[in-house]
Amino acid sequence: MFTGIVEEVGRVSAFKKAGNFAVLEIECCNILGGIVTGDSVSVNGVCLTVTKCGGKSFNVDISYETLDKSSLAYTSYGDPLNLERAATLSTKLGGHLVLGHVDCLARILEIKKESGAYRLRVQYSADIDQYVAVKGSISLDGISLTVSDIPAESVCEVAVIPHTFENTLLRYKKAGDYLNVEVDMIARYIEKLLKKETKADKLKENVLKMQQLEDFL
Repeated sequence: MFTGIVEEVGRVSAFKKAGNFAVLEIECCNILGGIVTGDSVSVNGVCLTVTKCGGKSFNVDISYETLDKSSLAYTSYGDPLNLERAATLSTKLGGHLVLGHVDCLARILEIKKESGAYRLRVQYSADIDQYVAVKGSISLDGISLTVSDIPAESVCEVAVIPHTFENTLLRYKKAGDYLNVEVDMIARYIEKLLKKETKADKLKENVLKMQQLEDFL
């Protein structure tokens, strides 16, 4: 589990596809001292397992499903990557709870600087519309952001402060690029609970109708 607060922007030093998976080598500095083989690391918002650690880099394996559903499939040498180590019980929850499970890709429609900050507008799959709400949380390439507006169906805007923009890979992005999206996990749990309540209400209603029918007969 992660918090959506990027610790470092690393670089792809090698990317090799082998059958149904790929091996990604990531060059970085700040987080190397705090990870070991077997640890979970968020790479552009994707939870991956460290398979090898070196002096200047670490390796992760990427499954076929992850390649199919995330932007990591389009990774190439030298690309920047948002990195965050897994949260611990002593980690500050500066963002929101992020699992590292990608829901879909979002296409950047616009990045515009306004009043010292940046406005990022993205378009995503209609399948996640119900989970995106104004003032709600959303993870874009592993960055915890707050939805500031929903100007159209399957489109949302987030405000990005200069610090976040300059210290994540967003500074390299442009209109037309894609970002990994993960919706707020709390929204999913609420939806499931509401569905259960709805089913329970229908069941009670059907039982009541049966009782009324039995009384009538």
